[in-house]
Amino acid sequence: MAHTLSRRIFGGALLLLALPLAPVAAAAGFLVTASVTTSVPVFALAGLASGALVGWLLGRAGFALLGAGRRAAVLFAGGLTIAVAVLAAATLFRPMPTSAAVPVPPGVGFWKLPTGSRIAYVHVPAVGTARPTPVIFLHGGPGTPAEGIPAGGRELAADGFEVYSYDQLGAGRSTRLRDITGYTVARQVADLDAIRRTLGADRIVIVGQSWGGSLAAQYLAAHSRHVAKAVFTSPGALWGHKYPGSTAGEPWSRLTPAQQARLEKLNSTPRMLAASLLLDVNPGAAHALVGDREVDHWMHEVALTGKDSASCQGAPPAAAHHNPQGFYSNQILREDFERIPDPRPNLRAAHVPSLVLRGECDFIKPAVTDEYRRTLPDSQLVTVKGAGHAISRGRPRLYTALLRAFLLGRPLPATTA
Repeated sequence: MAHTLSRRIFGGALLLLALPLAPVAAAAGFLVTASVTTSVPVFALAGLASGALVGWLLGRAGFALLGAGRRAAVLFAGGLTIAVAVLAAATLFRPMPTSAAVPVPPGVGFWKLPTGSRIAYVHVPAVGTARPTPVIFLHGGPGTPAEGIPAGGRELAADGFEVYSYDQLGAGRSTRLRDITGYTVARQVADLDAIRRTLGADRIVIVGQSWGGSLAAQYLAAHSRHVAKAVFTSPGALWGHKYPGSTAGEPWSRLTPAQQARLEKLNSTPRMLAASLLLDVNPGAAHALVGDREVDHWMHEVALTGKDSASCQGAPPAAAHHNPQGFYSNQILREDFERIPDPRPNLRAAHVPSLVLRGECDFIKPAVTDEYRRTLPDSQLVTVKGAGHAISRGRPRLYTALLRAFLLGRPLPATTA
Protein backbone atom coordinates (compact mmCIF):
# COMPACT_ATOMS: atom_id res chain seq x y z
CA MET A 1 0.00 0.00 0.00
CA ALA A 2 2.79 2.42 1.00
CA HIS A 3 4.77 1.40 -2.09
CA THR A 4 1.82 2.14 -4.36
CA LEU A 5 1.27 5.51 -2.71
CA SER A 6 4.95 6.40 -3.16
CA ARG A 7 4.79 5.47 -6.84
CA ARG A 8 1.76 7.66 -7.32
CA ILE A 9 3.31 10.60 -5.50
CA PHE A 10 6.52 10.26 -7.52
CA GLY A 11 4.56 9.87 -10.75
CA GLY A 12 2.50 12.97 -10.03
CA ALA A 13 5.66 14.88 -9.19
CA LEU A 14 7.18 13.95 -12.55
CA LEU A 15 4.09 15.22 -14.36
CA LEU A 16 4.20 18.48 -12.41
CA LEU A 17 7.91 18.79 -13.14
CA ALA A 18 7.20 18.45 -16.85
CA LEU A 19 5.08 21.61 -16.83
CA PRO A 20 8.01 24.04 -16.30
CA LEU A 21 10.72 21.83 -17.80
CA ALA A 22 9.06 21.45 -21.20
CA PRO A 23 9.08 25.24 -21.91
CA VAL A 24 12.66 25.45 -20.59
CA ALA A 25 13.73 22.62 -22.89
CA ALA A 26 11.91 24.29 -25.78
CA ALA A 27 13.78 27.54 -25.14
CA ALA A 28 17.09 25.70 -24.90
CA GLY A 29 16.46 23.80 -28.15
CA PHE A 30 15.43 27.05 -29.80
CA LEU A 31 18.65 28.84 -28.79
CA VAL A 32 21.00 25.95 -29.50
CA THR A 33 19.58 25.44 -32.99
CA ALA A 34 19.50 29.19 -33.66
CA SER A 35 23.22 29.30 -32.94
CA VAL A 36 23.89 27.31 -36.13
CA THR A 37 21.12 28.45 -38.50
CA THR A 38 19.23 31.59 -39.44
CA SER A 39 16.10 29.69 -40.54
CA VAL A 40 13.27 30.70 -38.22
CA PRO A 41 11.11 27.62 -39.03
CA VAL A 42 14.05 25.32 -38.28
CA PHE A 43 14.91 26.72 -34.86
CA ALA A 44 11.25 27.20 -33.97
CA LEU A 45 10.47 23.55 -34.75
CA ALA A 46 13.63 22.45 -32.94
CA GLY A 47 12.42 24.28 -29.87
CA LEU A 48 9.00 22.64 -30.02
CA ALA A 49 10.57 19.23 -30.58
CA SER A 50 12.82 19.70 -27.54
CA GLY A 51 9.85 20.64 -25.39
CA ALA A 52 7.80 17.74 -26.75
CA LEU A 53 10.61 15.27 -26.05
CA VAL A 54 10.95 16.34 -22.43
CA GLY A 55 7.17 16.28 -22.02
CA TRP A 56 7.04 12.78 -23.52
CA LEU A 57 9.89 11.36 -21.41
CA LEU A 58 8.62 12.76 -18.12
CA GLY A 59 5.01 11.99 -19.05
CA ARG A 60 5.78 8.40 -19.94
CA ALA A 61 7.68 7.88 -16.68
CA GLY A 62 5.03 9.64 -14.63
CA PHE A 63 2.06 7.83 -16.11
CA ALA A 64 3.88 4.50 -15.86
CA LEU A 65 4.22 5.06 -12.14
CA LEU A 66 0.55 5.98 -11.98
CA GLY A 67 -0.35 2.79 -13.82
CA ALA A 68 -1.57 4.49 -17.00
CA GLY A 69 -0.59 3.46 -20.53
CA ARG A 70 1.50 5.17 -23.14
CA ARG A 71 -1.58 6.73 -24.70
CA ALA A 72 -1.91 8.99 -21.67
CA ALA A 73 1.75 10.00 -22.02
CA VAL A 74 1.28 10.82 -25.71
CA LEU A 75 -1.79 12.94 -24.98
CA PHE A 76 0.02 14.66 -22.12
CA ALA A 77 3.07 15.46 -24.25
CA GLY A 78 0.88 16.61 -27.12
CA GLY A 79 -1.15 18.90 -24.90
CA LEU A 80 2.01 20.31 -23.34
CA THR A 81 3.53 20.93 -26.78
CA ILE A 82 0.40 22.74 -27.93
CA ALA A 83 0.50 24.88 -24.79
CA VAL A 84 4.15 25.77 -25.42
CA ALA A 85 3.35 26.60 -29.06
CA VAL A 86 0.43 28.84 -28.03
CA LEU A 87 2.61 30.58 -25.44
CA ALA A 88 5.37 31.14 -28.02
CA ALA A 89 2.89 32.43 -30.59
CA ALA A 90 1.46 34.91 -28.09
CA THR A 91 4.85 36.20 -26.97
CA LEU A 92 7.97 35.26 -28.92
CA PHE A 93 6.37 35.16 -32.38
CA ARG A 94 3.86 37.94 -31.92
CA PRO A 95 5.01 40.84 -34.15
CA MET A 96 5.83 44.06 -32.37
CA PRO A 97 4.55 47.44 -33.57
CA THR A 98 6.26 49.16 -36.46
CA SER A 99 6.37 52.83 -37.33
CA ALA A 100 4.03 54.07 -40.02
CA ALA A 101 5.74 54.89 -43.29
CA VAL A 102 6.64 58.58 -43.41
CA PRO A 103 7.33 60.28 -46.76
CA VAL A 104 10.92 61.33 -47.32
CA PRO A 105 11.06 65.03 -46.46
CA PRO A 106 11.95 67.51 -49.19
CA GLY A 107 15.65 68.15 -49.48
CA VAL A 108 16.78 64.62 -48.59
CA GLY A 109 19.06 63.12 -51.22
CA PHE A 110 20.87 59.80 -51.54
CA TRP A 111 24.44 58.84 -52.32
CA LYS A 112 25.13 55.42 -53.83
CA LEU A 113 28.65 54.83 -52.58
CA PRO A 114 31.25 52.42 -53.98
CA THR A 115 31.20 50.71 -50.57
CA GLY A 116 27.71 49.44 -51.41
CA SER A 117 25.95 51.81 -49.02
CA ARG A 118 22.98 53.93 -50.04
CA ILE A 119 23.27 56.93 -47.76
CA ALA A 120 20.57 59.53 -47.10
CA TYR A 121 21.81 63.08 -46.65
CA VAL A 122 20.81 66.73 -46.49
CA HIS A 123 22.85 69.60 -47.88
CA VAL A 124 22.96 73.36 -47.52
CA PRO A 125 24.95 74.97 -50.32
CA ALA A 126 27.54 77.60 -49.55
CA VAL A 127 26.62 81.23 -49.97
CA GLY A 128 28.91 82.95 -52.43
CA THR A 129 32.18 81.31 -53.40
CA ALA A 130 32.38 77.94 -51.69
CA ARG A 131 35.34 77.12 -49.48
CA PRO A 132 37.30 74.03 -50.54
CA THR A 133 36.62 72.13 -47.29
CA PRO A 134 32.98 71.02 -46.87
CA VAL A 135 31.60 70.52 -43.37
CA ILE A 136 30.18 67.09 -42.59
CA PHE A 137 28.12 66.49 -39.44
CA LEU A 138 28.21 63.01 -37.88
CA HIS A 139 25.26 61.98 -35.72
CA GLY A 140 25.35 60.00 -32.51
CA GLY A 141 24.18 56.61 -31.36
CA PRO A 142 25.40 54.55 -33.03
CA GLY A 143 22.18 54.41 -34.98
CA THR A 144 20.41 57.55 -33.71
CA PRO A 145 20.21 60.01 -36.60
CA ALA A 146 19.07 63.58 -36.43
CA GLU A 147 16.59 65.12 -38.86
CA GLY A 148 17.59 67.91 -41.18
CA ILE A 149 20.56 70.21 -40.90
CA PRO A 150 22.01 70.34 -37.35
CA ALA A 151 22.30 73.56 -35.37
CA GLY A 152 24.95 75.84 -36.81
CA GLY A 153 24.83 74.30 -40.26
CA ARG A 154 23.01 77.09 -42.04
CA GLU A 155 25.20 79.73 -40.43
CA LEU A 156 28.29 77.87 -41.63
CA ALA A 157 26.80 77.74 -45.12
CA ALA A 158 26.36 81.50 -44.94
CA ASP A 159 30.08 81.65 -44.12
CA GLY A 160 30.89 79.89 -47.39
CA PHE A 161 31.01 76.23 -46.33
CA GLU A 162 29.20 73.47 -48.16
CA VAL A 163 27.36 71.74 -45.30
CA TYR A 164 26.24 68.11 -45.20
CA SER A 165 24.62 65.84 -42.64
CA TYR A 166 23.96 62.18 -43.39
CA ASP A 167 22.35 59.09 -41.90
CA GLN A 168 25.08 56.55 -41.17
CA LEU A 169 24.84 53.02 -42.52
CA GLY A 170 22.03 51.14 -40.77
CA ALA A 171 20.32 54.27 -39.45
CA GLY A 172 17.73 56.76 -40.62
CA ARG A 173 16.86 56.36 -44.28
CA SER A 174 20.18 54.77 -45.23
CA THR A 175 20.89 51.15 -46.15
CA ARG A 176 19.93 48.33 -43.79
CA LEU A 177 22.24 45.37 -44.25
CA ARG A 178 21.00 41.81 -44.70
CA ASP A 179 24.11 40.56 -42.94
CA ILE A 180 24.10 42.69 -39.83
CA THR A 181 27.63 41.67 -38.89
CA GLY A 182 28.64 44.11 -41.64
CA TYR A 183 27.96 47.03 -39.29
CA THR A 184 31.58 47.71 -38.39
CA VAL A 185 33.59 50.77 -37.50
CA ALA A 186 35.76 50.12 -40.55
CA ARG A 187 32.68 50.23 -42.81
CA GLN A 188 31.54 53.51 -41.28
CA VAL A 189 35.00 55.01 -41.82
CA ALA A 190 35.05 53.71 -45.39
CA ASP A 191 31.63 55.26 -46.05
CA LEU A 192 32.80 58.63 -44.76
CA ASP A 193 35.89 58.54 -46.94
CA ALA A 194 33.76 57.52 -49.92
CA ILE A 195 31.53 60.53 -49.21
CA ARG A 196 34.59 62.78 -49.18
CA ARG A 197 35.64 61.43 -52.56
CA THR A 198 32.09 61.73 -53.89
CA LEU A 199 32.15 65.41 -52.95
CA GLY A 200 35.47 65.81 -54.74
CA ALA A 201 37.12 67.25 -51.63
CA ASP A 202 40.73 66.61 -50.74
CA ARG A 203 40.04 67.66 -47.15
CA ILE A 204 36.90 67.95 -45.07
CA VAL A 205 35.79 69.43 -41.76
CA ILE A 206 34.08 66.88 -39.51
CA VAL A 207 31.74 67.71 -36.64
CA GLY A 208 30.88 64.66 -34.55
CA GLN A 209 28.21 64.53 -31.83
CA SER A 210 28.45 61.82 -29.13
CA TRP A 211 29.13 58.55 -31.02
CA GLY A 212 29.73 60.79 -34.03
CA GLY A 213 32.73 62.13 -32.11
CA SER A 214 34.04 58.59 -31.67
CA LEU A 215 33.57 57.99 -35.39
CA ALA A 216 35.29 61.29 -36.21
CA ALA A 217 38.27 60.16 -34.16
CA GLN A 218 38.39 56.86 -36.02
CA TYR A 219 38.33 58.68 -39.35
CA LEU A 220 41.03 61.06 -38.14
CA ALA A 221 43.20 58.11 -37.06
CA ALA A 222 42.87 56.54 -40.52
CA HIS A 223 42.80 59.61 -42.80
CA SER A 224 44.25 62.59 -40.94
CA ARG A 225 45.65 64.14 -44.13
CA HIS A 226 42.10 64.48 -45.42
CA VAL A 227 40.82 66.38 -42.37
CA ALA A 228 41.21 70.16 -42.25
CA LYS A 229 39.62 70.62 -38.81
CA ALA A 230 37.62 68.47 -36.41
CA VAL A 231 35.01 69.29 -33.78
CA PHE A 232 34.12 66.73 -31.12
CA THR A 233 30.83 67.65 -29.46
CA SER A 234 30.18 65.71 -26.23
CA PRO A 235 32.14 62.83 -27.75
CA GLY A 236 31.77 59.24 -26.65
CA ALA A 237 34.73 57.05 -25.81
CA LEU A 238 37.85 57.53 -27.86
CA TRP A 239 38.39 53.76 -27.80
CA GLY A 240 35.58 51.37 -26.96
CA HIS A 241 37.88 48.75 -25.48
CA LYS A 242 38.79 51.13 -22.65
CA TYR A 243 35.15 51.91 -21.82
CA PRO A 244 33.06 48.78 -22.52
CA GLY A 245 29.31 48.83 -22.18
CA SER A 246 28.02 52.00 -20.52
CA THR A 247 31.13 52.70 -18.43
CA ALA A 248 31.81 55.92 -20.36
CA GLY A 249 28.58 57.36 -18.94
CA GLU A 250 25.03 56.29 -18.19
CA PRO A 251 22.11 58.60 -19.17
CA TRP A 252 19.39 56.24 -17.92
CA SER A 253 20.13 57.00 -14.27
CA ARG A 254 18.45 60.39 -14.74
CA LEU A 255 15.01 59.06 -15.66
CA THR A 256 11.91 59.92 -13.68
CA PRO A 257 10.05 57.01 -12.01
CA ALA A 258 7.46 57.07 -14.81
CA GLN A 259 10.14 57.02 -17.48
CA GLN A 260 11.99 54.23 -15.69
CA ALA A 261 8.80 52.16 -15.56
CA ARG A 262 8.24 52.76 -19.26
CA LEU A 263 11.81 51.72 -20.07
CA GLU A 264 11.51 48.55 -17.98
CA LYS A 265 8.31 47.65 -19.81
CA LEU A 266 9.98 48.11 -23.19
CA ASN A 267 13.01 46.08 -22.10
CA SER A 268 10.83 43.20 -20.90
CA THR A 269 9.11 42.65 -24.26
CA PRO A 270 9.54 38.87 -24.88
CA ARG A 271 10.34 39.28 -28.56
CA MET A 272 13.04 41.86 -27.81
CA LEU A 273 14.46 39.65 -25.07
CA ALA A 274 14.71 36.83 -27.61
CA ALA A 275 16.42 39.10 -30.15
CA SER A 276 18.91 40.24 -27.51
CA LEU A 277 19.72 36.64 -26.55
CA LEU A 278 20.12 35.63 -30.18
CA LEU A 279 22.47 38.55 -30.84
CA ASP A 280 24.92 36.88 -28.47
CA VAL A 281 24.73 33.46 -30.16
CA ASN A 282 23.97 34.24 -33.80
CA PRO A 283 23.24 37.83 -34.97
CA GLY A 284 21.81 36.54 -38.26
CA ALA A 285 19.21 34.51 -36.38
CA ALA A 286 18.21 37.57 -34.36
CA HIS A 287 17.75 39.57 -37.56
CA ALA A 288 15.76 36.75 -39.17
CA LEU A 289 13.43 36.48 -36.19
CA VAL A 290 12.89 40.19 -35.54
CA GLY A 291 13.26 42.44 -38.57
CA ASP A 292 14.56 45.98 -38.81
CA ARG A 293 11.19 47.71 -38.82
CA GLU A 294 10.17 46.16 -35.50
CA VAL A 295 13.41 46.75 -33.62
CA ASP A 296 13.89 50.22 -35.08
CA HIS A 297 10.43 51.20 -33.84
CA TRP A 298 11.23 49.71 -30.43
CA MET A 299 14.44 51.74 -30.32
CA HIS A 300 12.49 54.85 -31.30
CA GLU A 301 10.19 54.32 -28.31
CA VAL A 302 13.22 53.88 -26.04
CA ALA A 303 14.73 57.08 -27.43
CA LEU A 304 11.49 58.98 -26.81
CA THR A 305 11.44 57.71 -23.24
CA GLY A 306 14.93 58.99 -22.50
CA LYS A 307 15.27 61.93 -24.89
CA ASP A 308 15.36 64.51 -22.08
CA SER A 309 17.52 62.55 -19.63
CA ALA A 310 20.74 63.91 -21.11
CA SER A 311 19.87 67.58 -20.60
CA CYS A 312 20.51 69.81 -17.62
CA GLN A 313 17.85 69.70 -14.93
CA GLY A 314 14.96 72.00 -15.76
CA ALA A 315 15.74 72.21 -19.47
CA PRO A 316 12.71 72.32 -21.80
CA PRO A 317 11.70 69.04 -23.50
CA ALA A 318 13.48 68.21 -26.73
CA ALA A 319 11.47 68.02 -29.94
CA ALA A 320 10.93 64.52 -31.37
CA HIS A 321 11.39 63.53 -35.00
CA HIS A 322 10.57 60.46 -37.08
CA ASN A 323 13.85 59.69 -38.83
CA PRO A 324 14.14 55.95 -38.06
CA GLN A 325 16.50 54.62 -35.43
CA GLY A 326 18.90 51.80 -36.30
CA PHE A 327 18.83 49.06 -33.63
CA TYR A 328 21.08 46.47 -35.22
CA SER A 329 23.68 49.01 -36.31
CA ASN A 330 23.67 50.26 -32.72
CA GLN A 331 24.17 46.83 -31.19
CA ILE A 332 26.72 45.42 -33.62
CA LEU A 333 28.75 48.63 -33.90
CA ARG A 334 29.00 48.96 -30.11
CA GLU A 335 30.47 45.47 -29.91
CA ASP A 336 32.83 46.07 -32.82
CA PHE A 337 33.97 49.37 -31.29
CA GLU A 338 35.21 47.44 -28.25
CA ARG A 339 37.25 45.04 -30.41
CA ILE A 340 39.06 47.40 -32.79
CA PRO A 341 42.75 48.30 -32.37
CA ASP A 342 43.74 51.23 -30.19
CA PRO A 343 43.50 54.41 -32.36
CA ARG A 344 45.45 56.59 -29.94
CA PRO A 345 48.95 56.04 -31.39
CA ASN A 346 47.75 57.34 -34.78
CA LEU A 347 45.81 60.18 -33.18
CA ARG A 348 48.86 61.38 -31.25
CA ALA A 349 50.54 61.91 -34.61
CA ALA A 350 47.53 63.62 -36.20
CA HIS A 351 48.32 67.34 -36.22
CA VAL A 352 44.81 68.52 -37.10
CA PRO A 353 43.27 71.55 -35.33
CA SER A 354 40.55 70.10 -33.10
CA LEU A 355 37.93 71.58 -30.81
CA VAL A 356 36.52 69.38 -28.03
CA LEU A 357 33.27 70.61 -26.49
CA ARG A 358 31.79 69.34 -23.24
CA GLY A 359 28.47 70.34 -21.73
CA GLU A 360 28.45 71.20 -18.05
CA CYS A 361 25.74 68.58 -17.38
CA ASP A 362 27.00 65.93 -19.79
CA PHE A 363 26.48 62.37 -18.52
CA ILE A 364 29.70 61.30 -20.26
CA LYS A 365 32.47 61.11 -17.65
CA PRO A 366 34.89 64.07 -17.72
CA ALA A 367 37.85 61.69 -18.08
CA VAL A 368 36.37 60.36 -21.34
CA THR A 369 36.14 63.84 -22.84
CA ASP A 370 39.50 64.92 -21.46
CA GLU A 371 41.20 62.00 -23.19
CA TYR A 372 40.55 63.71 -26.52
CA ARG A 373 42.42 66.80 -25.32
CA ARG A 374 45.31 64.72 -23.98
CA THR A 375 45.57 62.55 -27.09
CA LEU A 376 45.09 65.02 -29.93
CA PRO A 377 48.18 67.25 -30.14
CA ASP A 378 46.47 70.31 -31.65
CA SER A 379 43.27 70.27 -29.60
CA GLN A 380 41.56 72.47 -27.04
CA LEU A 381 38.80 71.52 -24.63
CA VAL A 382 35.97 73.93 -23.88
CA THR A 383 33.28 73.36 -21.24
CA VAL A 384 29.92 74.96 -21.99
CA LYS A 385 27.95 76.11 -18.97
CA GLY A 386 24.22 75.37 -18.93
CA ALA A 387 24.38 72.59 -21.52
CA GLY A 388 23.97 68.84 -21.29
CA HIS A 389 25.00 66.12 -23.70
CA ALA A 390 23.37 67.91 -26.63
CA ILE A 391 25.12 71.27 -26.42
CA SER A 392 23.41 72.49 -29.57
CA ARG A 393 20.06 71.99 -27.83
CA GLY A 394 20.97 73.54 -24.48
CA ARG A 395 22.94 76.52 -25.82
CA PRO A 396 22.22 76.72 -29.58
CA ARG A 397 23.42 80.28 -30.12
CA LEU A 398 26.63 79.77 -28.20
CA TYR A 399 27.23 76.42 -29.88
CA THR A 400 26.86 78.04 -33.29
CA ALA A 401 29.18 80.86 -32.28
CA LEU A 402 31.83 78.36 -31.14
CA LEU A 403 31.60 76.42 -34.40
CA ARG A 404 31.86 79.52 -36.54
CA ALA A 405 34.74 81.04 -34.57
CA PHE A 406 36.76 77.82 -34.62
CA LEU A 407 36.24 77.07 -38.29
CA LEU A 408 36.88 80.67 -39.33
CA GLY A 409 40.02 80.97 -37.20
CA ARG A 410 38.64 83.60 -34.84
CA PRO A 411 38.92 83.80 -31.03
CA LEU A 412 36.40 81.57 -29.29
CA PRO A 413 33.57 83.29 -27.40
CA ALA A 414 33.31 82.97 -23.63
CA THR A 415 31.29 79.95 -22.52
CA THR A 416 30.64 80.73 -18.86
CA ALA A 417 27.87 83.30 -19.28
